[in-house]
Amino acid sequence: MSKVKRADHKRRGNVKKGRAVEQAPPPAETAVAKPPIDERTGAAIRRARVERGLTLSDVASAVSISVPMLSRFETGQSTASLMLLERICAVLGTDLPTLFSEVEQASGEAQLIKASDQMEVVRSGTKHGHTYRLLSYHKGPRKLFEPFLINMDKKSESYPRFQHPGTEFIYMLSGRMEYRFGDRTFLVEPGDAFTFSGGVLHGPEKLLDDRIQFITIIIYAE
Repeated sequence: MSKVKRADHKRRGNVKKGRAVEQAPPPAETAVAKPPIDERTGAAIRRARVERGLTLSDVASAVSISVPMLSRFETGQSTASLMLLERICAVLGTDLPTLFSEVEQASGEAQLIKASDQMEVVRSGTKHGHTYRLLSYHKGPRKLFEPFLINMDKKSESYPRFQHPGTEFIYMLSGRMEYRFGDRTFLVEPGDAFTFSGGVLHGPEKLLDDRIQFITIIIYAE
């Protein structure tokens, strides 16, 4: 769950004397991995084909192979020879060095944050006794998404309202709550998945159990 104004203090542990203890994010285990080369090559071919508005049939006919065979190349299920790749590149208006340059750059990053290293952060609901545990840290000029583990209890009868860009997703782990979205309220129970636009004013309306816990993910628009 996000906030009407962005919080800029992060903490681990409890808030002391009403103020957050600022700390840098704890170390996370990160790794960069690449899919198999056949998959990367096929994905590059497909991107080039789609960008040019060509169908599988268009390209397959031009290089004298079957549509199923080209489809298997694009999905990484089969390996194309260098000679065939050169012919496909010619039809797509590119060349092998350009194709292989894209293939070499294709990679993805993974991040593991152990439970003991997950950091609590201050949000609008913190002053109401709600806890927000950040489940992923992202470097770079802008965030693509923010995942939180949120715990709330009935000790506070006051609940903040939130409004932010992007889309929010809630997955209820334990307890039940009524959740307000604009002029409507929804009953959210364990196992329920609730997705909504962050730009509409939203937030917990009423807790139906003493304690609740849920995961929320905010996906920011590109």
